[in-house]
Amino acid sequence: MAATDEAERFWEERYQRSDRIWSGRVNPVMAEIVEPLKPGRVLDLGCGEGGDAVWLARQGWRVTGVDISATALERAAVHVAEAGVAERVTFERHDLATDFPEGEFDLVSAQFLQSPVDFPRDEVLRRAAGAVAVGGVLLIVEHGAAPPWSDHAHADFPTAQETFDVLRLDPARWTAERVDAPEREATGPDGHTGILTDNVIVARRTR
Repeated sequence: MAATDEAERFWEERYQRSDRIWSGRVNPVMAEIVEPLKPGRVLDLGCGEGGDAVWLARQGWRVTGVDISATALERAAVHVAEAGVAERVTFERHDLATDFPEGEFDLVSAQFLQSPVDFPRDEVLRRAAGAVAVGGVLLIVEHGAAPPWSDHAHADFPTAQETFDVLRLDPARWTAERVDAPEREATGPDGHTGILTDNVIVARRTR
């Protein structure tokens, strides 16, 4: 089986195992960073069931949400319609390993764009940077460590600096506004709380 077929099958099966996988709430780290920005066009990579897309549209952004899973995108379309923001959101199905949406955006958001199946993540993140318009922002939030309740507790995760470095951004054209790894308390699926580490990378294209 080709890697791209394996990825599509994995995510389709994961979404089809449950009526809802994610909480439907916006990622709080993203909300904190994006709220002060002037709304424009945003590309939401790995949009899932549309929680971030709904929030972004409510803030005035015009959203292009992208995911590999048709099931996820169907649910996301329902959620934005129920929220009354469907006119501000477009969803596109892409396997980012082989296909990337066209255009430039004022914000490109990659929230936890990490996969247990084969995925050329470094290349995808560099393409994400290439989609940022002059004056725009690339925002990456990712797991810096496995959640305490995860089956992947001993897996290797990149540091925020390592992720920033793979972007290969030209310092004459980009400014790194934030590269760090804050911790936050969260509640796991079993109801127990734990401390999560999020890598946060914010880079602005200046020219």
